[in-house]
Amino acid sequence: MVGSDDARKFYARLMAAHARSADPRIEQVFASVPREAFLGPGPWTVFAGDGRIETPTADPSYVYQNVLVVLDADKGINNGEPLLHAMWLGKVEPKPGEAVTHIGAGTGYYTALLAKLVEPGGHVIAFELEADLAARAKANLARYGNIEVVHGDAVANPLPPSDVIYVNAGVVAPPAAWLKALKPGGRMIFPWRPSETVGLAVLVTRLENGFACLPFMGSWFIPCIGASVAEPEARIPSRERAARTRSIWQTAAKAPDRTATAVFGDVWFSSRAVRR
Repeated sequence: MVGSDDARKFYARLMAAHARSADPRIEQVFASVPREAFLGPGPWTVFAGDGRIETPTADPSYVYQNVLVVLDADKGINNGEPLLHAMWLGKVEPKPGEAVTHIGAGTGYYTALLAKLVEPGGHVIAFELEADLAARAKANLARYGNIEVVHGDAVANPLPPSDVIYVNAGVVAPPAAWLKALKPGGRMIFPWRPSETVGLAVLVTRLENGFACLPFMGSWFIPCIGASVAEPEARIPSRERAARTRSIWQTAAKAPDRTATAVFGDVWFSSRAVRR
């Protein structure tokens, strides 16, 4: 089998190609951060079809593919799909010096990639609600000087001012507090899961006149505790209406109007683009 170093370099080239970004650092970070360091000792179990299979050995080459590696089988938690994250990183464009908030850090692999992309001068605050995963993330990320791991609830606790908010748990709508935490020009990327049949990745950008909102691909994540259940009075969109969304608003600042594609308490989505 090909050596793990060569496998990682080829994997990094593949991820960078799928990211469709002009930023060469995406390939560099995928090549420099060892995925196996965030997975626990091998052999590893990966999701495949409707079941799971185990890698033949603990050779890291087996995890330098687009596979979902099991972190907590009972809770259905995995290490995430590298190809999806490559595409998200290409979309959200973390830059040197920026402040990132990572929600749903797991054991820290994608936190490490984010931290590398905001060097020099940037930092990452990573929230993880599961105690065991947060402890593993802290251990895995101890050598990174620009990361703080918080074992806590990113829905209930205030977020710091952020240039990037990177969300790895499905929400019916991002809490208004997350929108407020975005700095001017800041970007938030999250899995929008307004119902069991609608799952979209969404990029939000804070502009001078509001929050631009672009659904850009299908996406399914485990639910975000505290933000994954719609209130009875919510206006839940079909997939077609959700895909037409072009802006998101805080209800306190602007009441829902006829352009609303979805309404969830303190935030609502609109088919009208934000005027630049």
